[in-house]
Amino acid sequence: MIKKVAGGYKVLSENKKNLGGPYKTKKEAEKRLKQVEFFKHRKG
Repeated sequence: MIKKVAGGYKVLSENKKNLGGPYKTKKEAEKRLKQVEFFKHRKG
């Protein structure tokens, strides 16, 4: 989940754990969220 904060945008998990940020743009936060999802669903 991406949340707007005073410093920009943060990537948070479902239980509100910080996974990155703050990022200046929403696009950067979305890129980080894609990285998190990739490794979350990776097998092996």
